[in-house]
Amino acid sequence: MVGKQLLKLISMEHHENILLFDGVCNLCNHTVQFIIKRDKGAKFKFTALQSDIGQALLKKYDLPLKDFESFVLIRKGNYYQRSSAALQVAKVLGWPWRLFYIFILIPKFIRDFFYNIISNSRYNVFGRQDSCMIPSPELKERFL
Repeated sequence: MVGKQLLKLISMEHHENILLFDGVCNLCNHTVQFIIKRDKGAKFKFTALQSDIGQALLKKYDLPLKDFESFVLIRKGNYYQRSSAALQVAKVLGWPWRLFYIFILIPKFIRDFFYNIISNSRYNVFGRQDSCMIPSPELKERFL
């Protein structure tokens, strides 16, 4: 099954927004739910960084396979990490979330400094699950 999904993925990654997230992180799972509720056009697909597809995408883009400190957005064949990924998501979500894209003017090292503070404490503050989130049947098509 993974082989067929990977072939489908190769054709879609240049056209769709694929968000890779830490599947056991409560903050990350809540962020995915936040995006799904506001993504009226179903522009985003999701997969856990720990999944076979997530690992294949990380490998394809020469990203670390064990570093789950950042979510990754693959958009039109390019990838974005940390604060850049979050701002790209806001941009794609449209009004009013698109307004947050103004923060792209702040140098990346400053944005990522604050992103990393949250990322490094997310398990302590928000907790973690024992396994990756399983999407409901109505959301299953949004997950790879």
